[in-house]
Amino acid sequence: MKTSSAKAKGRNLQNAVRDLIVAILPDRLKCQARAALMGETGADIKIVGEARDYFPYSVECKNQERLNLWASWDQTTHNAGKEKLSPLLFIKKNRTEILAVMKATEFFDMLNQIEVKNVSNTSSHS
Repeated sequence: MKTSSAKAKGRNLQNAVRDLIVAILPDRLKCQARAALMGETGADIKIVGEARDYFPYSVECKNQERLNLWASWDQTTHNAGKEKLSPLLFIKKNRTEILAVMKATEFFDMLNQIEVKNVSNTSSHS
């Protein structure tokens, strides 16, 4: 695969992930998330300002047919440490859905927070 084609694949995934993130942000914060420019260091999705409160993750995107998951995860955690955010890796290959990889403890913490919010919303309406 040509280098330009590989970069285009990566850019397409970055843009798709950015769009997913922007969709959950309040309208006034949508401009605070953007895909990194090719060659820009750090996370693949740049989230700044108050948008970090809504999406506190350092995002790495890998659109590859053969992926070294552990090397990709190491890069994700390295970038997250610099930004003091939780690491979140999005992976994809041709003709597949986008997958998200995160720490299991953070996944279950997130589920627990959702459950607590649902229980408190249900009990407040009783």
